[in-house]
Amino acid sequence: MRVLILATAVGAGLVAGIFFAFSSFVMRALARLPPGQGIAAMQSINITVINPVFMTAFLGTAVACAVLVVVSLLDWYRPGSGFLLTGGLLYLVGTILVTMVFNVPRNEALARVDATNVEAAGLWIGYVSGWTLWNHVRTAAALVAAVVLTIAHALRQ
Repeated sequence: MRVLILATAVGAGLVAGIFFAFSSFVMRALARLPPGQGIAAMQSINITVINPVFMTAFLGTAVACAVLVVVSLLDWYRPGSGFLLTGGLLYLVGTILVTMVFNVPRNEALARVDATNVEAAGLWIGYVSGWTLWNHVRTAAALVAAVVLTIAHALRQ
């Protein structure tokens, strides 16, 4: 169980790092490009991110978090169970749910945009600000989940 907790904390930290990169410099760099180029680049990123390595880290951590939430409830009186529950829920809600409700719909809408269209510039500005805002939320949730799961790991003996 301690190995699962540690691996889940590392997974959450890895995902937080990926999201942090997007929040701190990738989206800023894309926003500096002419809208058509920024749109085309982000459309390409949204296609290439669907790969086994990223999806294993992102969704594998979610599966592990779901297991840890169940374990925490079944083993509530064991040290660290509250941290397991909190860390697991933070990742599932703040990372997975936020992604599905706020980031993915924006990505799907952007996929339908013709980057050469004059109206695309206005759409791009709204996309960058909204997508980045919710990415900040995902970053914070994954990072805090990693910290809380690390505490749970330390408390479970």
